[in-house]
Amino acid sequence: MTGSPAYLAITGGIGGAKLSLGLAKILAAEELAFIVNTGDDFKHLNLHISPDVDTLVYTLAGVNNPETGWGRDGESWQFMAAMEALGGETWFQLGDKDLAMHIERTCRLQAGQTLTEATGELSKSLGIGHRIVPMSDDPVHTRVQTSGGLMDFQHYFVREQCAPKVSGFEFEGAGNAAINPEIVKWLNSEDLAGVIICPSNPFVSIDPILSIPGLREKLRDCKAPVIAVSPLIGGEAIKGPTVKIMNELNVPTTACWVAQYYADFLDGFVLDNVDRASKPEIEVAGLQVNVTNTVMVTLDDRMQLARDCLALLSKL
Repeated sequence: MTGSPAYLAITGGIGGAKLSLGLAKILAAEELAFIVNTGDDFKHLNLHISPDVDTLVYTLAGVNNPETGWGRDGESWQFMAAMEALGGETWFQLGDKDLAMHIERTCRLQAGQTLTEATGELSKSLGIGHRIVPMSDDPVHTRVQTSGGLMDFQHYFVREQCAPKVSGFEFEGAGNAAINPEIVKWLNSEDLAGVIICPSNPFVSIDPILSIPGLREKLRDCKAPVIAVSPLIGGEAIKGPTVKIMNELNVPTTACWVAQYYADFLDGFVLDNVDRASKPEIEVAGLQVNVTNTVMVTLDDRMQLARDCLALLSKL
């Protein structure tokens, strides 16, 4: 597949993967591609771990753990039990099936493949036709400024369970990172019909992507409309530390704030029914708003939200 897709979805985390699945169910492989956050990537046990990439890959392949939203279904944990018995590090849990992904990715990278190449081939191995590309083939590492000092994202998120108070974020390596060439090509394409920012955490899933020099400007300047789906419903997040982080950064925990945060490159915003009263305030910023159900419990929910996103793009 060498042509440019009509739609791009920018995603990270579980909420992003849910909408991505809905989009993938209604748009053919040649119509849709995914841009994924890799600021969460890190080395653990000498393996290259790509949590957001894997969450999306497992979700699109239908092999994700439906209870957690991350990891593999039917997972076993003999490797971790053996590690614990040996006194090894066990704070970051790697299931036996999941371990195979990390080992194979690491082998491919050590053999000279780019992260884009490795991700593409591993995705195809699991039967995924849609293109999944990391935001950059260069390393970018999200660091969290906390009350306990500067932490690697996974140390904050997994080892510390998001407990320390957050005061800011750094994206180490972003200044020297190049936008994935596929993304540049797609955003410049005359065939592009729309870009969707999935309902992912703005600070740790979307900001790392936007930290790549020139990417925010590419979104602002692309001819196709760009929309975002609110990650908040009634001031709460379905999952994850988004609201805790917003409170600690002293920003309003509202969908309206998120819309304004992205406003310099947005044309439209998808708002949950619960937040309908915020629609006029968001429209004042020049954005078209689609009010709908954004809670994705079932596959039908995911597909309907995907249709609502495409309907807003078609209006724009």
